[in-house]
Amino acid sequence: MTDQPGQARDVVRYERRGPIAIVTMNRPRYRNAQNSAMTYALDDAFYRAADDSEVAVIVLRGDGEHFSAGHDIGTPERDIDKTFPRRAGLWWDHVGRPGAESRFARESEVYLGMCRRWRELPKPTIASVQGACIAGGLMLAWVCDLIIAADDAFFADPVLRMGIPGVEYFAHPWTLGTRQAKEFLFLGERIDAHRAHQLGMVNRVVPRADLEAETVDIATRIAAMPPLGLALAKRAVNQAEDLMGMRDGMDAAFGLHHLAHAHNAEVGRDSLAGHDARSMRDAARTTDGS
Repeated sequence: MTDQPGQARDVVRYERRGPIAIVTMNRPRYRNAQNSAMTYALDDAFYRAADDSEVAVIVLRGDGEHFSAGHDIGTPERDIDKTFPRRAGLWWDHVGRPGAESRFARESEVYLGMCRRWRELPKPTIASVQGACIAGGLMLAWVCDLIIAADDAFFADPVLRMGIPGVEYFAHPWTLGTRQAKEFLFLGERIDAHRAHQLGMVNRVVPRADLEAETVDIATRIAAMPPLGLALAKRAVNQAEDLMGMRDGMDAAFGLHHLAHAHNAEVGRDSLAGHDARSMRDAARTTDGS
């Protein structure tokens, strides 16, 4: 689906269905955890859809049981020390840089920078979410204009367990409201699709068996609208959100996020406070009984 060499061709699939581009994260074995290869393959797919005049709406989905379990912090294909062509900013290549020079440069590009890039895509985007949408998975869903959730979907940002105040694309107060954002972060517990709908985080909840059909139906109806009108409406809402402080708030939270990484590295054994995917999963099971 992409001109990237090797692995990047496999981790994201791209499909056209009339005026709809369907972008599928394709690491189901690892619950679609996001390594850099996937991030850049997603960027290829979104750019391809943006550049195709026949595409009116873009759907983002995950193959397998889960939408995305978040950033790749422990699979055999983790590629944190590999160089990729930078697209979202002008920070230097993180590879070979020490400490915060590496972490800040990399996360400015592949997390905050990429998400902001995709949020501004001038075509409507729909996240079609089933199963886990955790931490970095939230970032991918939140940059989309609409979220359609299966009734088995669940959402969580558990990174406070690492001493980190939320994921890099810090949209929590604007997506959930301030008090619910604090509860979501302070407890790190999962919320199910119906609770997410009550909070306004998702647009619709449908049976898992109907998720694809419902998403495509909504995308098809949106695609019938004038493309410039859709682009301008999206820009107007995004600008209003930014005028409510979202962009500046994210910048502030991103700095605190990296203060937490640096603190962890200084007082502990690594920037994640010793956690990996397994320990985070086990902690979640202990606290929410899942």
